[in-house]
Amino acid sequence: MRKAGLLLGVWARAWRSVRMASSDMAHRAPLANKVALVTASTEGIGFAIARRLAQDGAHVVVSSRKQQNVDRAVATLQREGLSVTGTVCHVGKAEDRERLVATAVKLHGAVDILVSNAAVNPFFGNLLDATEEVWDKGLGIYNVSKTALVGLTKNLATELATKNIRVNCLAPGLIKTNFSRVLWMDEAREESIKEIMHIRRIGKPEECAGIVSFLCSEDASYISGETVVVAGGAPSRL
Repeated sequence: MRKAGLLLGVWARAWRSVRMASSDMAHRAPLANKVALVTASTEGIGFAIARRLAQDGAHVVVSSRKQQNVDRAVATLQREGLSVTGTVCHVGKAEDRERLVATAVKLHGAVDILVSNAAVNPFFGNLLDATEEVWDKGLGIYNVSKTALVGLTKNLATELATKNIRVNCLAPGLIKTNFSRVLWMDEAREESIKEIMHIRRIGKPEECAGIVSFLCSEDASYISGETVVVAGGAPSRL
């Protein structure tokens, strides 16, 4: 009996070690064995998302309209030891979309994660006079089209739920990228923008990427149809 008890104790400790190791591995690579397509992902927020998904274990397919941008992004991420493939894709062209999906399917027969870099930006509409020059360049139309994605997210989440597909939306505020440089390249303008933010600084692309990785993981398995605002506490109306 004593020998049997010892064996059971050894077995129990071994099983706990296996479970802990398995849990630790899942924590370190929550997206292991997943294939992620990330559109417009060769710079800015899209690139940061692609990098984070790959760091969290996914094999990532990056895309852009220009081959040189794809090549540069893939080379950068592969030098970091990440599992990344790339292909040219203009999402407005059906043949490009088909090639993008086919690239992922060749990898392991399915697409587990699709991240479309067409996020809503609630921040621009709250900059008032600071963005007069930006509005003159037509971002009003841009913002209206992106705001429509909030409703699209809700609708798709409902329609695709029966297929076990979750749909969520990222709404970044002012993030320091080339796209938003007109708002922060001038120091006075940057300071006036910071005044209306709770966290008085401009965000970084990486601060959006972690949220996307979480939403793609099993930790968010009961979240769908939601819009997550990442805007440093800036007031927003969506």
